[in-house]
Amino acid sequence: MAKVIAITNQKGGVGKTTTAINLGASLAANDLHVLVIDSDPQGNSTSGLGVEKIQEMRTIYDALLGGGPLNGIIRKTDCEGLEIVPADKNLVAANLELVEVDEREFVLRKAISSIRETFDYVLIDCPPALDLLTLNALVAADSVLIPIQCEFFALEGISQLMDTIDKVKEGFSHPIKIEGILLTMYDDRTNLTRTVAEDLREFFKEEVFSTVIPRSIRLAEAPSHGKPILMYDPRSRGAESYIKLAKEILENEQRSRQISKTAG
Repeated sequence: MAKVIAITNQKGGVGKTTTAINLGASLAANDLHVLVIDSDPQGNSTSGLGVEKIQEMRTIYDALLGGGPLNGIIRKTDCEGLEIVPADKNLVAANLELVEVDEREFVLRKAISSIRETFDYVLIDCPPALDLLTLNALVAADSVLIPIQCEFFALEGISQLMDTIDKVKEGFSHPIKIEGILLTMYDDRTNLTRTVAEDLREFFKEEVFSTVIPRSIRLAEAPSHGKPILMYDPRSRGAESYIKLAKEILENEQRSRQISKTAG
């Protein structure tokens, strides 16, 4: 059964989509079957994985508000083992339209339940807002991965996100966990990056991944070619970092299963 990870941070430009695309490709490179759900109206994961947005294309909007099954919306990508539920600008309306829906926070969770047996991992690329789309992703997810850019305002807003996660745990009796905090656009040549990284590790301790994602031109270029970095430039530092991140996530998962077995 798939592990569902929501990739979220209400702050924009921190590497959510880059992480969804490239972590998905790196997990798929480990012979896993991975689904990326593009839940951002900008649809950047969709175009970043080479799926052309055409008018008649069915998207996550159809699953959330048309009641259509996810199976009929999933698209293959050029990356073997990696598939996507696309999004486009129509998703903007979903936040307003979901308000009238019964159990509106559970719509995505119900949609995912029909395909959980098909995949090993489901990654949800969330919009940069704590709105109904993000709330649906958090209620659907087993864990949350939080990318944080190493900049002066890195901690700003994280307390609000953590508060939202706590409210989801309590309000919906949903045991969502922190998959990890990911330091992105990392440049160890600057004092600011090193200081922010130290502060985050001191504050969040083992919740911060040991893997960091470097600031990289090749990583920034890859989506414009509709490819994950593993296909665009497999020898780049960016590709290496996301392979390491996938390995760290898989090792953490194995460790937690062993702990559960021992405790049981």
